[in-house]
Amino acid sequence: VDKGEEDFSVQSPEQALANLDSTLFAIQIFVYVIAGISIIVGGIGIANTMYTSVVERTKQIGIMKAIGAQRKMIFTLFLLESGFLGFVGGIVGILLGAGIAYGLAFLGSTFLGSDLIRVSLNWFIIVGALLFSFLVGTIAGLLPAVQASRLVPVEALRYAK
Repeated sequence: VDKGEEDFSVQSPEQALANLDSTLFAIQIFVYVIAGISIIVGGIGIANTMYTSVVERTKQIGIMKAIGAQRKMIFTLFLLESGFLGFVGGIVGILLGAGIAYGLAFLGSTFLGSDLIRVSLNWFIIVGALLFSFLVGTIAGLLPAVQASRLVPVEALRYAK
């Protein structure tokens, strides 16, 4: 190869690590964005489910208020229900994530012929994820719970079919 027409480059290990770090950082940002969008979509789904639940149970809410249920009790009922929806979603997400991780690790070890790829589940992270999913569900259910607790018994019974 003539001088000035080289078709190769030389890279030090430090430069290769810097390139790898920048690539992994970009992938990490991409995963964070996807996770953020997933949290928002999940919260909207829970809020929508809870609004539908309030509308469908308007008569029941009216009956509960008519026989003496306080706003606080109805608010707590709907808030815990939305938190439970988030918690169940977190369980499903953890099971799916663990299943996919173990499956990909199995495929990687099968095709590579070594245990280079391993899955490690941390119980602290799992419990934190479940608490976070409960929190997301609770936050998403705040407005529907407030709406349910503010229903007037007579109007709720009149509105219901």
